[in-house]
Amino acid sequence: MSLRITPAAAHPSSRSTTVLSKGAPSAPGLHDTLRAGLSGQDPSSDASAFISSAHPLEARLKKWEATQEALKMEGLRRTFGMHEPIRRGMELKIAEGGEWRPSVLGGSSSVHADILRGKDTSIEWEDVFKGDVYSDIPEFHTEMEARLRMNW
Repeated sequence: MSLRITPAAAHPSSRSTTVLSKGAPSAPGLHDTLRAGLSGQDPSSDASAFISSAHPLEARLKKWEATQEALKMEGLRRTFGMHEPIRRGMELKIAEGGEWRPSVLGGSSSVHADILRGKDTSIEWEDVFKGDVYSDIPEFHTEMEARLRMNW
């Protein structure tokens, strides 16, 4: 395991701008640059297109977070032993998978996972705008029946 501080510079040299979006929720047909980016890709149409960055700097910043997390876990492994990164990974998995709340009540909040990641004192774009504008919120009883496997 290396102690790399910055991620490797591997970004696409070109991008496609042929996909058109549905538009802004308040004005259908109007290009929504904040949600779709300059490329015009609709986040609800293709998840893989939405995950990949439209700008090389954004992709590099996402890799930066992953690199910093790997560096932190490697430092913990070298300082405290192998059990510390494993314990933190297990706690994070339990925190992400154990907390659930219906969408009608605001969906699940990841306060415990944010504390474990060290992001509890920062506000990011995803904290305010969840990106679920195009999705329909299921009815409370339908979601509870699916969660409890009662929809036979």
